[in-house]
Amino acid sequence: MRTIWLRLKLRHLEPEPEKGVTVVSNRHERKHSMTSLELPSSGTADFDEGDVYFIGNATTLIRFGGLTILTDPAFLHKGEHVYLGHGIWARREVEPACQIADLPPIDLVVLSHYHGDHFDDVAAQELDKKLPIVSTADAVDKLSALGFEQGYPLDTWESLLVEKGDATLNITAMPAKHATDDAVNELLMPVNGHLLDFSRNSDHLYRLYITGDTMLVDRLEDIPRRYPDIDLGLIHTGGTTFLVTVVTMTGEQGVRAVEITKPRTAIPIHYNDFSVFLSGLDDFKKAAQTSTARTEFVYLAHGETYRFKPNV
Repeated sequence: MRTIWLRLKLRHLEPEPEKGVTVVSNRHERKHSMTSLELPSSGTADFDEGDVYFIGNATTLIRFGGLTILTDPAFLHKGEHVYLGHGIWARREVEPACQIADLPPIDLVVLSHYHGDHFDDVAAQELDKKLPIVSTADAVDKLSALGFEQGYPLDTWESLLVEKGDATLNITAMPAKHATDDAVNELLMPVNGHLLDFSRNSDHLYRLYITGDTMLVDRLEDIPRRYPDIDLGLIHTGGTTFLVTVVTMTGEQGVRAVEITKPRTAIPIHYNDFSVFLSGLDDFKKAAQTSTARTEFVYLAHGETYRFKPNV
């Protein structure tokens, strides 16, 4: 297949590549599209161990193979409020483990969707506007209006290939839906889950799944059929209340999502940070105790780190 090097143009966005960053696009049909991003190498990469640092809510720092990925950046302090739309505000109940100034250099952001508890005012003001951000088309459009120049919109099953030195990261959008009630879902932002496949040259090393703010929907069943052998799942829970319904999984539903997607290890996140959360970590732990999943459940408090070894 012949690859043409050109500027990215997806959903009417045509960001200029940052200096030292090369953008590639393959000529596939939209439903099979693959976009590539080449990042400058920054020295020796560690492929022996990776880690996930839990900052709070859905905000994590994932590091492996010389790549550093920030998810769903939200850094407001305890007691501050975020706007969720339709006249609804949420108060932050737990202080994040760090602030943006404390972070190492970030290669890219993976964002479930554009809500104030996932991309807040602090992120909008302090993150580098040239930082690549992978998310829904809705989020990319809104972030572009805020000055973020490197948006990569993905529809379900579409992928972005990221290359940095010997490391390759394939990010694929997974099915997700914020509400099971269609009328409520229309009031909310489109959501992606994401699958992160890490490789060194052509050797696949690790598969990480992030649910995003999804409910239990039928399309989750497609994930293990298309992408078996998930090493780690980061499970968004919390039982977020919106109007008169719940728009993120409760602890019990989060464990059911683990049983469906079958990761070897699962870590619940997004469970206690905001006042609109109904189902805390204890609900997840209780359901996990009676789960049929062959999964190791790991629990992180804010500021704690999970370390993993690649498959070799």
